[in-house]
Amino acid sequence: MKLWGGRFESGASEVFERFSGSLDFDRRLIDADIRGSQAFARALERAGILSAAERDQIVITFDEIRAESGRPEFFAGATDEDVHTLVIRKLKEKAGPVADKIHTGRSRNEQVSLDTRMWLREECDRMRALLGGAMGALLDQAERYPDAVIPGYTHLRRAQAVLWPHYLLAYFEMFARDSDRFEEVRRRCDVLPLGSGALAGSGFPFDREAIAKDLGFGSITRNSMDVSGDRDFALDFLYVCTLTMIHLSRLAEDWILYSSEEFGWLELADGVTSGSSLMPQKKNPDSLELIRGKSGRVMGCLTSLLMTMKGLPMTYNRDMQEDKVPLFEAADQTAGSLEMARVVIESAKLNPDRPGAAAAESWVVATDLAEALARQGTPFHQAHQIVGRFVLESVRQQKRPSDWTAAEMHGFAPEFAASMAELLDPKKGMESRNIPGGTGPSAVRDALARAREILSRIPQ
Repeated sequence: MKLWGGRFESGASEVFERFSGSLDFDRRLIDADIRGSQAFARALERAGILSAAERDQIVITFDEIRAESGRPEFFAGATDEDVHTLVIRKLKEKAGPVADKIHTGRSRNEQVSLDTRMWLREECDRMRALLGGAMGALLDQAERYPDAVIPGYTHLRRAQAVLWPHYLLAYFEMFARDSDRFEEVRRRCDVLPLGSGALAGSGFPFDREAIAKDLGFGSITRNSMDVSGDRDFALDFLYVCTLTMIHLSRLAEDWILYSSEEFGWLELADGVTSGSSLMPQKKNPDSLELIRGKSGRVMGCLTSLLMTMKGLPMTYNRDMQEDKVPLFEAADQTAGSLEMARVVIESAKLNPDRPGAAAAESWVVATDLAEALARQGTPFHQAHQIVGRFVLESVRQQKRPSDWTAAEMHGFAPEFAASMAELLDPKKGMESRNIPGGTGPSAVRDALARAREILSRIPQ
């Protein structure tokens, strides 16, 4: 059955039917479609279109359809144009002629917007819960190695020493922002479009605030034309999925490097790695590589819908049907990647001696020395020059920081006080960085406590 057709003398061609159908992908909106239609039936009764008995018959029948929709055979053989047409056909098969009233004063344009918004609200909640899982795993990992020292990098060159928990908290902050963004996307989705009609508003006196309350929406839309042509909320969701995947991809890249033989910092669990069909010794970080690869798919979803929406005339255009595939794809890939990342983080083991040795043998202490000179009165530019020459001389002599004595340092530059020799140990220099947000031990302890508090506010 069609929800339209009276104006046409003949039916659609078989090619057009195949080309324009969307049931194969929009079927996953069926739960939202049914709940929205039940609320609309109650609105039709309040508007005097349905009797109480008719409303009850429709609502109860929709409950039956909803229960049946979870069975594998429910969609078998269905040739309906889309999920909305399928639901109405099922309703008519079960409830009879009263089903013809359910679409009174309602357009598929607003119905699609409603279903997508309802589905996205739940997806935002799911993403936040999955982010919370990954964030909790980061904190657990941090607390397993609270004192481990690693080199921090800029330009992929050893820069300054940081605590392992401080490094992990950097990703925690990224994911916390992602969680906040999904919460904001949910708020933007939480606006009821029903009552907007196709583009000009409904000709029936629906109580839109009552419908919003019925479906748990926080407010109603303000312009019917905007509703018909709006997919900003979908783009918002895709943007946040993209950012989340970028953050996951950066973590994956780090840990692929850190678990390699060249670094040897991390051991990835057997359960998240794979071997080689030819080389018996291999233990490949496939889980992380797949996360990194899937980030490209999600970015493509955002780009796809951006290109679809650019230049569309007001209001609804059939192009907008193409929003569903990228939305579903991005949601599935982001959710799967977050779940995979949590398992990788939970099961990874740090070998603290390796990054600790990397920090100790390199010149990550150089800034600590320059700042110590500045604190005792040497202008920082001069301090920078002194330490730069000191590092250069060390490289020439192939000396590590620990190879210098206080007397030798003073002999090289009289500005070096004897007490500064202790800063050749990376752990000592970190103690000066207890400013909030820094890698000093007490600052990191405070940050971990705050992170646990932040995590407690994310719904799981």
